[in-house]
Amino acid sequence: MNHKERYPFDRDGLDLRLLRLTRFRQLPDDVLCELVTRDGLCFWVFDRDEMPQPVGDEDIDRRLAAYLCEGCPVADECLELEFRAAGERTTGVWGGLAESDRRAIYATWRWHRDNPDDGSARGGG
Repeated sequence: MNHKERYPFDRDGLDLRLLRLTRFRQLPDDVLCELVTRDGLCFWVFDRDEMPQPVGDEDIDRRLAAYLCEGCPVADECLELEFRAAGERTTGVWGGLAESDRRAIYATWRWHRDNPDDGSARGGG
């Protein structure tokens, strides 16, 4: 299986996004939740009962996630919150990513969270 078949999404872009999430490492869950529920587009643009739901097709769900979260000012915070709350059992659309994409990068997120970079690897510690 080649790289493109294994990761049918922008793996490099997701890796960079995971690195951005490290800035929330010290942010308490309740503060993160407040940010997402106060500023998340899905909370004030979409009627919860009428919001489109994932259908189980990776390509369609990936496009749906991009559509629902396009321009959201707290997409990174939302992704961080979902990883903390649901972990590997993540469902739905969170942080502009479909379930399969979040599941594919969860282990890497978890590793970064459990192994914070103290700067020593770059000579800063």
